[in-house]
Amino acid sequence: MLDWTDRHCRHFHRLMTSQTLLYTEMVTTGAIIHGKGDYLGFGDAEHPVALQLGGSNPADLAHCAKLAEERGYDEINLNVGCPSDRVQNGMFGACLMAQASLVADCVKAMRDVVSIPVTVKTRIGIDEQDSYEFLCDFVSQVSENGSCDTFIIHARKAWLSGLSPKENREIPPLDYPRVYQLKKDFPHLTMAINGGIKTLEEAKTHLQHMDGVMVGREAYQNPGMLLDVDRELFGIDAPQRTAPDIIRAMYPYIEAELSKGTYLGHMTRHILGIFQSVPGARQWRRHLSENAHKPGAGVDVVEQALQLVTQPQKVLSQA
Repeated sequence: MLDWTDRHCRHFHRLMTSQTLLYTEMVTTGAIIHGKGDYLGFGDAEHPVALQLGGSNPADLAHCAKLAEERGYDEINLNVGCPSDRVQNGMFGACLMAQASLVADCVKAMRDVVSIPVTVKTRIGIDEQDSYEFLCDFVSQVSENGSCDTFIIHARKAWLSGLSPKENREIPPLDYPRVYQLKKDFPHLTMAINGGIKTLEEAKTHLQHMDGVMVGREAYQNPGMLLDVDRELFGIDAPQRTAPDIIRAMYPYIEAELSKGTYLGHMTRHILGIFQSVPGARQWRRHLSENAHKPGAGVDVVEQALQLVTQPQKVLSQA
């Protein structure tokens, strides 16, 4: 979820679910090692949180994994699923499925230097290499030679040329039965399924076959689904919180970030979808989109937008 699940987004999602494992956006080893910014920053409230790494050099990955463990991350996840041209040019992402031995070396190098879990997120195939035998060989090599015991499987193959990243999330057909079979054939491994999952009911169905479920785009575009995750999937008898409750719970974080110079719009872009299908949702999105970028914009802008949902007959304007 490059450029999406940043630390502001993760803080927001954590307010809705205490149990779900959150993943960072993919961060390359080059950015961590050579970049000028802090690419490993996250808040204590985000736990449990996994760092998703992009890279193919075992030594660099091991170095970054060690840094991440020292910073307090709960898991390292190697991305072997992203199909974008930019990722391929850097020799990481889905193109690595064609180099199972290298992926195994990368995972092994990281496992040798950290005590936290090292996992792999991958597709079911790439280009013409999309047979079930190819997938099984990939998992076998990475699990046996890399000592990887946890895989997150996106139930689509990836076309490395000819399709955009967006098209690669939509055009290759989903093949859930293939992922279910993979779990049956590797019962000793922990496996989660990803791709096209839009409701908690769908997640429950997948959990009859798999150890876990990863939800990406839907959790971002319709974050309100996370309000029921702890109760419905984890059996936690937690107090029911509403979307307005969550938005107002964000205010202390927003104010703290504003005091550090963070622009309001960098935070509010992640909360736009929480009122999906609720009366006033369009006005909520419009008010934030039109006003959050203005100089001096603060929590009052969010509260004004919230009033448009909780009291939809009220018309507000921001000068």
